[in-house]
Amino acid sequence: MRTWLSSPQSRLRVEDPSQVGECRRTALRLAESHGLAAPVAGRVAIVATELGNNLIRHVGHGELLLQALSDGTDVSIELIAIDRGPGMDVAACLRDGHSTAGTAGTGLGAIFRLSTLFDVYSLAGRGTVVVSRIADKAGAASPQFGAVCLAVAGEIECGDTWRIAEHGDAMAILVADGLGHGALAATASRAAAVAFGERPFDPPSETMLRMHGALSGGRGAAAACATVNSTDERVIYSGVGNISGRVLSAERSRGMVSHNGTLGVQLLRRQDFQYDYPAASRVVMHSDGISARWSIDSYPGLAGHHAAVIAAVLYRDHGRDRDDVTIVVSGSRP
Repeated sequence: MRTWLSSPQSRLRVEDPSQVGECRRTALRLAESHGLAAPVAGRVAIVATELGNNLIRHVGHGELLLQALSDGTDVSIELIAIDRGPGMDVAACLRDGHSTAGTAGTGLGAIFRLSTLFDVYSLAGRGTVVVSRIADKAGAASPQFGAVCLAVAGEIECGDTWRIAEHGDAMAILVADGLGHGALAATASRAAAVAFGERPFDPPSETMLRMHGALSGGRGAAAACATVNSTDERVIYSGVGNISGRVLSAERSRGMVSHNGTLGVQLLRRQDFQYDYPAASRVVMHSDGISARWSIDSYPGLAGHHAAVIAAVLYRDHGRDRDDVTIVVSGSRP
Protein backbone atom coordinates (compact mmCIF):
# COMPACT_ATOMS: atom_id res chain seq x y z
CA MET A 1 0.00 0.00 0.00
CA ARG A 2 1.20 3.48 -0.84
CA THR A 3 -0.01 6.55 1.06
CA TRP A 4 0.65 9.88 -0.62
CA LEU A 5 0.89 13.22 1.13
CA SER A 6 2.34 16.62 0.41
CA SER A 7 4.78 18.93 2.06
CA PRO A 8 3.14 22.26 2.97
CA GLN A 9 2.33 23.79 -0.41
CA SER A 10 3.85 27.19 -1.21
CA ARG A 11 2.12 29.93 -3.20
CA LEU A 12 4.45 32.52 -4.71
CA ARG A 13 3.10 35.66 -6.34
CA VAL A 14 5.00 36.57 -9.50
CA GLU A 15 4.39 40.21 -10.36
CA ASP A 16 7.89 41.58 -10.91
CA PRO A 17 11.06 40.19 -12.54
CA SER A 18 12.83 40.36 -9.18
CA GLN A 19 10.46 37.72 -7.81
CA VAL A 20 11.62 35.08 -10.31
CA GLY A 21 14.79 34.62 -8.29
CA GLU A 22 12.75 33.87 -5.18
CA CYS A 23 10.83 31.25 -7.13
CA ARG A 24 14.10 29.57 -8.09
CA ARG A 25 15.52 29.69 -4.56
CA THR A 26 12.32 28.39 -2.95
CA ALA A 27 12.06 25.53 -5.44
CA LEU A 28 15.72 24.61 -4.94
CA ARG A 29 15.35 24.60 -1.14
CA LEU A 30 12.30 22.36 -1.42
CA ALA A 31 14.14 19.89 -3.66
CA GLU A 32 17.22 19.82 -1.45
CA SER A 33 15.17 19.41 1.74
CA HIS A 34 13.70 16.20 0.28
CA GLY A 35 17.10 14.78 -0.58
CA LEU A 36 17.06 15.21 -4.35
CA ALA A 37 20.48 14.82 -5.92
CA ALA A 38 22.15 18.01 -7.12
CA PRO A 39 21.48 17.42 -10.85
CA VAL A 40 17.78 16.74 -10.19
CA ALA A 41 17.47 19.71 -7.83
CA GLY A 42 19.11 21.80 -10.55
CA ARG A 43 16.39 20.75 -12.99
CA VAL A 44 13.78 21.89 -10.45
CA ALA A 45 15.49 25.27 -10.14
CA ILE A 46 15.63 25.74 -13.93
CA VAL A 47 11.95 24.86 -14.35
CA ALA A 48 10.96 27.30 -11.59
CA THR A 49 12.99 30.04 -13.29
CA GLU A 50 11.47 29.36 -16.72
CA LEU A 51 7.92 29.26 -15.35
CA GLY A 52 8.43 32.51 -13.46
CA ASN A 53 9.97 34.22 -16.48
CA ASN A 54 7.10 33.07 -18.70
CA LEU A 55 4.56 34.58 -16.29
CA ILE A 56 6.34 37.94 -16.37
CA ARG A 57 7.09 38.03 -20.09
CA HIS A 58 3.79 36.83 -21.47
CA VAL A 59 1.20 37.91 -18.90
CA GLY A 60 2.91 40.28 -16.49
CA HIS A 61 1.78 38.48 -13.36
CA GLY A 62 0.60 35.14 -11.99
CA GLU A 63 1.41 32.64 -9.28
CA LEU A 64 3.61 29.59 -8.83
CA LEU A 65 2.55 26.70 -6.59
CA LEU A 66 5.25 24.39 -5.21
CA GLN A 67 4.92 21.13 -3.30
CA ALA A 68 6.70 17.83 -2.77
CA LEU A 69 4.51 14.74 -3.23
CA SER A 70 5.81 11.67 -1.42
CA ASP A 71 4.70 8.16 -0.53
CA GLY A 72 7.68 7.60 1.77
CA THR A 73 9.70 6.01 -1.03
CA ASP A 74 9.34 8.19 -4.11
CA VAL A 75 9.29 11.99 -4.20
CA SER A 76 8.15 14.31 -6.98
CA ILE A 77 8.56 18.08 -6.85
CA GLU A 78 5.52 19.69 -8.44
CA LEU A 79 5.54 23.19 -9.92
CA ILE A 80 2.32 24.76 -11.22
CA ALA A 81 2.28 28.12 -12.98
CA ILE A 82 -1.14 29.79 -13.06
CA ASP A 83 -2.27 32.91 -14.88
CA ARG A 84 -5.43 34.63 -16.06
CA GLY A 85 -3.92 35.97 -19.24
CA PRO A 86 -4.98 35.81 -22.90
CA GLY A 87 -4.10 32.13 -23.32
CA MET A 88 -1.73 30.66 -25.86
CA ASP A 89 -1.31 28.23 -28.73
CA VAL A 90 0.25 25.37 -26.75
CA ALA A 91 1.50 23.38 -29.75
CA ALA A 92 3.21 26.43 -31.23
CA CYS A 93 4.75 27.50 -27.92
CA LEU A 94 6.30 24.06 -27.42
CA ARG A 95 8.30 24.45 -30.64
CA ASP A 96 11.78 25.82 -29.99
CA GLY A 97 12.21 29.19 -31.63
CA HIS A 98 8.59 30.26 -31.24
CA SER A 99 8.27 33.43 -29.19
CA THR A 100 5.73 36.17 -28.66
CA ALA A 101 8.01 38.20 -26.38
CA GLY A 102 11.20 38.63 -28.38
CA THR A 103 13.09 35.84 -26.56
CA ALA A 104 14.87 32.76 -27.90
CA GLY A 105 11.62 30.83 -27.65
CA THR A 106 12.96 27.79 -25.79
CA GLY A 107 11.24 28.21 -22.39
CA LEU A 108 8.21 25.93 -22.61
CA GLY A 109 10.10 23.33 -24.63
CA ALA A 110 12.88 23.33 -22.04
CA ILE A 111 10.36 22.80 -19.24
CA PHE A 112 8.88 19.87 -21.17
CA ARG A 113 12.30 18.23 -21.61
CA LEU A 114 13.29 18.68 -17.96
CA SER A 115 10.01 17.35 -16.55
CA THR A 116 9.10 13.82 -15.54
CA LEU A 117 5.48 14.82 -16.11
CA PHE A 118 4.34 17.86 -18.08
CA ASP A 119 0.91 19.16 -19.05
CA VAL A 120 -0.59 22.48 -20.14
CA TYR A 121 -4.15 23.75 -20.39
CA SER A 122 -4.86 27.11 -22.00
CA LEU A 123 -8.14 28.75 -22.92
CA ALA A 124 -8.34 31.94 -24.96
CA GLY A 125 -9.19 34.92 -22.76
CA ARG A 126 -9.17 32.87 -19.54
CA GLY A 127 -5.56 31.98 -18.93
CA THR A 128 -3.11 29.11 -18.75
CA VAL A 129 -2.03 26.44 -16.27
CA VAL A 130 1.32 24.67 -16.69
CA VAL A 131 2.15 21.62 -14.55
CA SER A 132 5.66 20.20 -14.23
CA ARG A 133 6.65 17.32 -11.96
CA ILE A 134 10.24 16.22 -11.48
CA ALA A 135 10.82 12.86 -9.78
CA ASP A 136 13.68 12.25 -7.39
CA LYS A 137 15.01 9.31 -9.42
CA ALA A 138 14.53 7.56 -12.74
CA GLY A 139 11.60 5.16 -12.66
CA ALA A 140 10.01 6.75 -9.59
CA ALA A 141 6.23 6.55 -9.41
CA SER A 142 4.44 9.72 -10.49
CA PRO A 143 1.12 10.24 -8.73
CA GLN A 144 -1.85 10.15 -11.11
CA PHE A 145 -3.93 12.45 -8.91
CA GLY A 146 -3.80 16.21 -8.47
CA ALA A 147 -4.11 18.23 -5.27
CA VAL A 148 -4.02 21.88 -4.23
CA CYS A 149 -3.95 22.69 -0.49
CA LEU A 150 -3.26 26.29 0.52
CA ALA A 151 -3.68 28.38 3.65
CA VAL A 152 -5.79 31.52 3.61
CA ALA A 153 -3.73 34.68 3.21
CA GLY A 154 -2.13 35.72 6.50
CA GLU A 155 -1.90 32.23 7.99
CA ILE A 156 1.24 30.09 8.07
CA GLU A 157 -0.50 26.74 8.48
CA CYS A 158 -3.37 25.45 6.37
CA GLY A 159 -6.38 24.21 8.34
CA ASP A 160 -7.22 21.72 5.57
CA THR A 161 -5.43 18.53 4.61
CA TRP A 162 -5.74 15.52 2.29
CA ARG A 163 -4.40 11.99 1.99
CA ILE A 164 -4.52 9.36 -0.75
CA ALA A 165 -3.83 5.66 -0.24
CA GLU A 166 -3.39 3.22 -3.13
CA HIS A 167 -3.53 -0.56 -3.09
CA GLY A 168 -3.77 -2.46 -6.36
CA ASP A 169 -6.75 -1.11 -8.29
CA ALA A 170 -8.20 0.59 -5.21
CA MET A 171 -7.74 4.14 -3.98
CA ALA A 172 -8.88 5.79 -0.75
CA ILE A 173 -9.17 9.59 -0.55
CA LEU A 174 -9.53 11.91 2.45
CA VAL A 175 -10.23 15.64 2.48
CA ALA A 176 -10.49 17.27 5.93
CA ASP A 177 -11.16 20.88 6.92
CA GLY A 178 -10.44 21.85 10.53
CA LEU A 179 -12.85 24.45 11.90
CA GLY A 180 -11.54 27.97 11.47
CA HIS A 181 -8.01 28.70 10.31
CA GLY A 182 -4.44 28.51 11.52
CA ALA A 183 -2.66 26.17 13.91
CA LEU A 184 -5.67 24.79 15.80
CA ALA A 185 -7.54 24.00 12.59
CA ALA A 186 -4.39 22.36 11.20
CA THR A 187 -4.07 20.23 14.34
CA ALA A 188 -7.64 19.01 13.91
CA SER A 189 -7.24 18.12 10.23
CA ARG A 190 -3.96 16.31 10.93
CA ALA A 191 -5.67 14.26 13.64
CA ALA A 192 -8.29 13.25 11.09
CA ALA A 193 -5.53 12.28 8.65
CA VAL A 194 -3.81 10.09 11.24
CA ALA A 195 -7.07 8.27 11.99
CA PHE A 196 -7.71 7.82 8.28
CA GLY A 197 -4.21 6.42 7.77
CA GLU A 198 -4.71 3.64 10.32
CA ARG A 199 -7.06 1.73 7.99
CA PRO A 200 -7.79 3.83 4.89
CA PHE A 201 -9.71 1.08 3.09
CA ASP A 202 -12.29 0.53 5.82
CA PRO A 203 -15.83 1.44 4.75
CA PRO A 204 -15.80 5.26 4.71
CA SER A 205 -18.55 5.55 7.34
CA GLU A 206 -16.39 3.52 9.75
CA THR A 207 -13.44 5.80 9.04
CA MET A 208 -15.67 8.79 9.80
CA LEU A 209 -16.55 7.29 13.19
CA ARG A 210 -12.87 6.67 13.96
CA MET A 211 -12.00 10.26 13.02
CA HIS A 212 -14.88 11.54 15.16
CA GLY A 213 -13.35 9.81 18.18
CA ALA A 214 -9.87 11.09 17.37
CA LEU A 215 -11.10 14.69 17.18
CA SER A 216 -13.24 14.58 20.33
CA GLY A 217 -12.45 17.43 22.70
CA GLY A 218 -10.62 19.45 20.08
CA ARG A 219 -11.45 22.00 17.41
CA GLY A 220 -13.45 19.60 15.23
CA ALA A 221 -13.49 19.25 11.46
CA ALA A 222 -15.53 18.63 8.36
CA ALA A 223 -14.28 15.63 6.39
CA ALA A 224 -15.14 13.17 3.67
CA CYS A 225 -13.70 9.82 2.61
CA ALA A 226 -14.07 7.95 -0.64
CA THR A 227 -12.90 4.49 -1.63
CA VAL A 228 -12.56 4.00 -5.36
CA ASN A 229 -12.35 0.56 -6.94
CA SER A 230 -11.73 0.41 -10.68
CA THR A 231 -12.40 -3.33 -10.81
CA ASP A 232 -15.84 -3.00 -9.19
CA GLU A 233 -16.55 0.25 -11.06
CA ARG A 234 -17.87 1.96 -7.97
CA VAL A 235 -17.14 4.73 -5.48
CA ILE A 236 -18.19 4.47 -1.84
CA TYR A 237 -18.39 7.84 -0.13
CA SER A 238 -19.18 9.23 3.30
CA GLY A 239 -18.95 12.85 4.40
CA VAL A 240 -19.76 15.08 7.35
CA GLY A 241 -19.83 18.86 7.01
CA ASN A 242 -18.98 21.17 4.13
CA ILE A 243 -16.91 18.88 1.93
CA SER A 244 -18.08 18.56 -1.67
CA GLY A 245 -17.61 15.44 -3.74
CA ARG A 246 -18.42 14.61 -7.35
CA VAL A 247 -17.95 11.77 -9.79
CA LEU A 248 -17.12 13.13 -13.23
CA SER A 249 -17.78 10.86 -16.19
CA ALA A 250 -18.24 11.32 -19.91
CA GLU A 251 -22.01 11.26 -19.45
CA ARG A 252 -22.49 13.53 -16.45
CA SER A 253 -21.22 15.09 -13.24
CA ARG A 254 -22.86 13.54 -10.19
CA GLY A 255 -22.68 15.07 -6.73
CA MET A 256 -21.99 12.91 -3.68
CA VAL A 257 -23.84 13.38 -0.40
CA SER A 258 -22.31 14.70 2.83
CA HIS A 259 -24.37 14.88 6.04
CA ASN A 260 -24.55 17.84 8.41
CA GLY A 261 -22.40 17.77 11.53
CA THR A 262 -18.86 18.32 12.80
CA LEU A 263 -16.46 15.48 13.49
CA GLY A 264 -15.28 15.59 17.09
CA VAL A 265 -18.26 17.72 18.12
CA GLN A 266 -21.52 16.36 16.72
CA LEU A 267 -21.83 13.33 14.47
CA LEU A 268 -25.53 13.44 13.63
CA ARG A 269 -25.42 10.73 11.02
CA ARG A 270 -22.94 8.69 9.05
CA GLN A 271 -23.75 6.69 5.97
CA ASP A 272 -22.02 5.07 3.03
CA PHE A 273 -23.29 6.06 -0.41
CA GLN A 274 -22.38 4.09 -3.51
CA TYR A 275 -21.93 5.64 -6.96
CA ASP A 276 -21.17 4.24 -10.39
CA TYR A 277 -17.60 4.71 -11.58
CA PRO A 278 -17.50 3.95 -15.31
CA ALA A 279 -14.43 4.13 -17.53
CA ALA A 280 -12.79 7.58 -17.86
CA SER A 281 -14.38 8.76 -14.59
CA ARG A 282 -12.71 10.91 -11.97
CA VAL A 283 -13.47 11.72 -8.34
CA VAL A 284 -13.26 15.38 -7.31
CA MET A 285 -13.38 16.35 -3.61
CA HIS A 286 -12.85 19.79 -2.11
CA SER A 287 -13.33 21.89 0.99
CA ASP A 288 -15.64 24.90 1.06
CA GLY A 289 -12.66 27.06 0.16
CA ILE A 290 -13.69 26.13 -3.40
CA SER A 291 -17.12 27.26 -4.56
CA ALA A 292 -19.25 24.27 -5.53
CA ARG A 293 -20.70 26.26 -8.47
CA TRP A 294 -18.33 24.95 -11.11
CA SER A 295 -18.97 22.89 -14.19
CA ILE A 296 -16.36 20.94 -16.11
CA ASP A 297 -18.38 21.68 -19.24
CA SER A 298 -17.24 25.31 -18.97
CA TYR A 299 -13.71 24.21 -19.87
CA PRO A 300 -13.50 22.59 -23.32
CA GLY A 301 -11.10 19.67 -23.28
CA LEU A 302 -10.11 20.06 -19.62
CA ALA A 303 -11.50 16.66 -18.58
CA GLY A 304 -8.86 14.97 -20.72
CA HIS A 305 -5.93 16.64 -18.98
CA HIS A 306 -3.90 15.47 -16.01
CA ALA A 307 -5.67 15.64 -12.65
CA ALA A 308 -3.18 18.24 -11.38
CA VAL A 309 -4.16 20.58 -14.20
CA ILE A 310 -7.86 20.14 -13.43
CA ALA A 311 -7.28 20.84 -9.72
CA ALA A 312 -5.27 23.99 -10.51
CA VAL A 313 -7.83 25.38 -12.97
CA LEU A 314 -10.71 24.88 -10.52
CA TYR A 315 -8.65 26.43 -7.72
CA ARG A 316 -7.81 29.44 -9.91
CA ASP A 317 -11.37 30.16 -11.01
CA HIS A 318 -13.41 29.02 -8.00
CA GLY A 319 -11.16 29.38 -4.97
CA ARG A 320 -12.32 31.71 -2.20
CA ASP A 321 -9.74 34.25 -1.04
CA ARG A 322 -11.00 34.31 2.56
CA ASP A 323 -10.66 30.60 3.34
CA ASP A 324 -8.21 27.73 3.27
CA VAL A 325 -8.46 25.86 -0.03
CA THR A 326 -8.13 22.14 -0.72
CA ILE A 327 -9.12 20.21 -3.83
CA VAL A 328 -8.19 16.66 -4.82
CA VAL A 329 -8.83 15.17 -8.27
CA SER A 330 -8.23 11.48 -8.97
CA GLY A 331 -6.62 10.18 -12.12
CA SER A 332 -8.96 9.13 -14.91
CA ARG A 333 -10.25 5.59 -14.51
CA PRO A 334 -8.94 3.38 -17.33
